[in-house]
Amino acid sequence: MAGDNNSKNSSNKEPLLKNHRYHENCPGCKVDQAKEMYQGMPIKNLLNVWILTLSTVLPISCLFPFLYFMVRDFGIAKTEADISTYAGYVGFSFPFARSLTSLPWGMIADRYGRKYAIVTGLASVVVFNTLFGLSTTLWMAIGTRLILGCLNASLGPIKAYATELFREEHQAIGLSSVSAAWGLGLVIGPAIGGYLSQPVEKYPHVFPKGSLFDKFPYFLPCFVISAFALAVLVGCIWLPETLHKHDVSDESNEDAEALENEITGKILQKDESLLLNWPFMSVLISYCIFSLYDVAYSEVFSLWAVSPQKLGGLNYATNNVGNVLSISGFSMLIFQILLYPLLEKVYGAVGLARISAVMCIPILQSHPFIALLSGFTRDLLITIASVLMYCLTATILTGLFIMQNRAVEQHQRGLANGIAMTGMSLFKSFGPAGGGAILSWSQKRLDASFLPGPHMVFFVLNLIAALGVLMLFKPFLVERKETPSEQLQ
Repeated sequence: MAGDNNSKNSSNKEPLLKNHRYHENCPGCKVDQAKEMYQGMPIKNLLNVWILTLSTVLPISCLFPFLYFMVRDFGIAKTEADISTYAGYVGFSFPFARSLTSLPWGMIADRYGRKYAIVTGLASVVVFNTLFGLSTTLWMAIGTRLILGCLNASLGPIKAYATELFREEHQAIGLSSVSAAWGLGLVIGPAIGGYLSQPVEKYPHVFPKGSLFDKFPYFLPCFVISAFALAVLVGCIWLPETLHKHDVSDESNEDAEALENEITGKILQKDESLLLNWPFMSVLISYCIFSLYDVAYSEVFSLWAVSPQKLGGLNYATNNVGNVLSISGFSMLIFQILLYPLLEKVYGAVGLARISAVMCIPILQSHPFIALLSGFTRDLLITIASVLMYCLTATILTGLFIMQNRAVEQHQRGLANGIAMTGMSLFKSFGPAGGGAILSWSQKRLDASFLPGPHMVFFVLNLIAALGVLMLFKPFLVERKETPSEQLQ
């Protein structure tokens, strides 16, 4: 182990947990001991967290480029305009199911271990993401996504795992690797879905007619992602568990608990319910609103882009959508890593979120006007608009996430993030269903005098954005810059 090479160096430093007695058969103690011995950057652990997060996000994002065509092939829609409505139901199923099970899976991870929750989530991807690719009816597609959402609510446990796997000075980069992997999944997922769906039509020399991939044209991208999840699942055999599993009433832990109570007693006396913490609740509500806006835009954009031009769409193929989403996701990732920290120092998290939210409104409303163009100009402008939307919405959500963690005490942040993930998942579940239904309705009113066709669906999205903008200002939003515990220090 890399820590053995640095044991000599670590012996010259004061142990991080000098009053802690390690238990021989406790996995959490083994991780803590390894952290104390190893002083360098834990590259292996960073890769573990990165791969686990990536395998979680790929099944979420891969279906956007081909969902419209999958629902069309089910033959359930009476008109082309109705396809978006049924596609919204499929998109609704995963985040809705995840919203119901995020807190229970967090409790399971606290009781049985982070690894148990993560392994269950990976196993669900292997099985139910594969079955989703084999769906032949709308109900089979919805059912497999519902079960996948129920069992694959492991993002919360992964965040807890990333916090516990690293020494304190490396926890920030450990958690940032979760965000980076999530952003990368938004690049790779749509690319896989766009390039590998309908392979018989795109690559006839490799996938002949009459083959399995001809009968199930959307199986290949799901199979590739499930195969990756299976490889990660096998690798979890060597994944360390961070949860402590021993009698916490032993003498050493009693001493540690007494010391902790002595330090935090005054803080806990002033502790308040998160529901009564308005700085937290105001940010949480804004976070949920913009999460709804974010996923609704992603769903609407993909469905609108592949819609026929006679319905106001771009008439894109799956690989065209994959190209735009991949470029947008990659641009967002670069922006978050290189530019966001610099801009946040200048404008602050809340100021940057306000600027970004206001900028989203005209950019979003320009989409149906860009569709009136043709050729390279249209493709270039729609790609630029998508890149800007991805970067701006990511900026808003990142700023709200920072404010959310500033608004609560350190010992409340686990619960606060669990509540936030539940609320975010619940709001995100309504985005695809609502966006698909409104897009379908708007495509049936192409001759309306007020906001005809797709102009209406983007206008409705902008109403949500406008509501979110108002929530980013006082008196609704209350920003807490310093927690009570920090004031005591």
